[in-house]
Amino acid sequence: MEKHRCDWCVGDPLYEAYHDEEWGVPVFDDETLFEFLILETFQAGLSWITVLRKRENFRKAFDNFNYKKIAKYEQPKFDELILNAGIIRNKLKIKATITNAQAFIKIQKEFGSFSKYIWDFVKGKPIKNKLKNHKNAPANTDLSDVISKDLKKRGLKFVGSTVIYAHMQATGMVNDHEVSCFRYNEV
Repeated sequence: MEKHRCDWCVGDPLYEAYHDEEWGVPVFDDETLFEFLILETFQAGLSWITVLRKRENFRKAFDNFNYKKIAKYEQPKFDELILNAGIIRNKLKIKATITNAQAFIKIQKEFGSFSKYIWDFVKGKPIKNKLKNHKNAPANTDLSDVISKDLKKRGLKFVGSTVIYAHMQATGMVNDHEVSCFRYNEV
């Protein structure tokens, strides 16, 4: 018998694998949180599947999302990234990735880890919504507004409320799997 999945991922094997294995699973390690943060910032204005299809290219181009290395990128690396057809070549988003890596490190120093900082907004526990249809999921919430504003205050770019809500969904801070989805109770 076929498992019931959230409708948004059905029909594309890459999307289904991402949904089944990653989306909505609580993430507490800083490396993965940074990867998702960067991928979400590149997704702004585009579809998630576009970013997902380029994910491996992003990993290679951005040193496996090693934020310590990215924070030290200089003009030659920036120029290399702009010419990389395997990623989304948006100058502002590439600059933001470098800026965000630097700000990410500052947050780690202040809070002990980015994970502690970000998960404190939900008191360390995922918010479990009860969506019957993914189309009823909000694009942003009051909480994503608060987090977005705080991240911007700390110098991060391309972290609007919608990007942050998508990050919260991806990293399991909020469970927006449809209640009929086999993953709803698993995450």
